[in-house]
Amino acid sequence: MSLLWRNHLRISLSPERLVLAAYGRGLRSIRSRSTVIGVQPPANAVEWRGALDALPGVLATYRNHDVSVVLADQLVRYVLLPWNEALRTGEQWMTLARHRLAAVHGAAAGDWEVKITETAPAGPRLACAVDRVLIEELAAQFVAANVRLLSVQPFLVAAFNRIRGEIGNGSCWLVIEEPGRLTLAFIQRGVWTAIRSRRADARWREALPELIEREAAFLALSEPCTRVIVCAQGAFDTELYEDFRTQAVDYRELALAWE
Repeated sequence: MSLLWRNHLRISLSPERLVLAAYGRGLRSIRSRSTVIGVQPPANAVEWRGALDALPGVLATYRNHDVSVVLADQLVRYVLLPWNEALRTGEQWMTLARHRLAAVHGAAAGDWEVKITETAPAGPRLACAVDRVLIEELAAQFVAANVRLLSVQPFLVAAFNRIRGEIGNGSCWLVIEEPGRLTLAFIQRGVWTAIRSRRADARWREALPELIEREAAFLALSEPCTRVIVCAQGAFDTELYEDFRTQAVDYRELALAWE
């Protein structure tokens, strides 16, 4: 049966909550409802445990839906691999990705499931790493519930896929806010150039210009980039910064949008 004629559920999964968006079947699928389920991991458990424990109840309610999952960037580690024409196979790119992850994160990287995404046919590769146990338990819950899991995507990938048409061959800073964390990606003339994640407090909006200036200096950019796309958890005032052309995109809308 065509996916156009099946109900669809989009789940945004983070350590703090599950956010659900249900879509009805048809050529012009419209979101019928959204639901937020707050979660909390048990004491001394991994940060994603509470969300996984809440998932069976969700799947029992949406048995007649196909499901796609977007993982919060809090649960993902990223490495950007510059294009290397000497790497000709997926296995070679994977070896490089695992080496880079181990160099940054140590032995823990050996327990991660790694996927590599092309950013352009002859451009950098984006390596995304997630706890292997999380992926295995997530898949097992869908099998047990007899619900079809269509895809699992990190938020950064899902967000970029939604706005890549707006960026085109241009340059911009992509800033993603999650609780206590910012992910910054720099895209230069349509090419991924850098990704960094850092801790952030409630005052990150005030510090954003300085943060971007430091990142630009680190990258030794030949010319400044003033376009900034912010995916914030709440309202964001695009008039905050005189020196930037700022665009605000709602985090939840990007996470729950179904193409």
